[in-house]
Amino acid sequence: MDFTFTPEQDELREQARSFLEANPEASWAELAELGWTGVEIAEEDGGAGLTFVEEAVLFEELGRALYHGPFLSTIGIALPALPADLRADVAAGTSSWTLALGPLVPDLDTAERIAVAGGDGIYELEGAEREVFATVDETRPLGVVRGGETTRRLADSTVLPEIEARALTALAVEACGTARKALEYALEYAASREQFGRRIGTYQAVSHPLATSYTRLELSRSLALWAAWCVSTGDPQVALAAAAAKASAAESAVAVCEASIQVLGGIGFTWEHELQRLYKRALGIESFGASGTRLRAEVAAALLEGTTDTVHHSSDAPASLTQGG
Repeated sequence: MDFTFTPEQDELREQARSFLEANPEASWAELAELGWTGVEIAEEDGGAGLTFVEEAVLFEELGRALYHGPFLSTIGIALPALPADLRADVAAGTSSWTLALGPLVPDLDTAERIAVAGGDGIYELEGAEREVFATVDETRPLGVVRGGETTRRLADSTVLPEIEARALTALAVEACGTARKALEYALEYAASREQFGRRIGTYQAVSHPLATSYTRLELSRSLALWAAWCVSTGDPQVALAAAAAKASAAESAVAVCEASIQVLGGIGFTWEHELQRLYKRALGIESFGASGTRLRAEVAAALLEGTTDTVHHSSDAPASLTQGG
């Protein structure tokens, strides 16, 4: 079996990276023009009819670029709850969504519409008051919604496990993109900066942490891409894969950013350098939803019980949006 990316997927990555480098604050409408908001949406609904693997390519590049917008909340979380007509709106770029499953809601400052889980289904919430909080990662603030009225029923509660797996996987892939960019900064610096007549990358105190960071990142990325494949194919191990991927990738991203900051020395600690923003995104992903400790415990329990098609959570709300623990 060939696990390499297809030429089309590689082209999508190149397009995404070049566009985001030139347009770091791209609007939702601009992403829609590129077809990014409809990658996984059926062709009859205005999308490209591709898979979550292609979405994963975009999540990785968006994490690398520290994108500030409702892509995670709309595509990574809310999409499975939306009926065909609302998916068509997403593909066209005329609406974006966030889904309130836990007390803190992501992308509340940029998402146009709100869905909320309640009772036996997921409903649109209209007229709610939004309060957005500052977070360690200013490009992804969290908020709360108060009041409002539930109107249209969007989906029943059976879609929640799919939403959870998508959310955890999207965060894992995004973390890999963030960590990759931080590691590239460190490698570039280590190859050019000289001390005592030698480039600092030749010193073991620098090269060994970088080698460890690279190995750790690649292992986490393999897990994240496996999870993306499981999401795209509906594999029975999707819950296990998503939990393992998020636990590994989020912690790896934090560790890689910390190692990169150490390599850059003084400049790595300054507000002027992008590393501090990458580090904050990694910290935000790590603290978003269930902790790595909790996810690893759930994976271990599933493996020991032989129920690798199920990951048990300690609360009714999906772990992807349940804070703490």
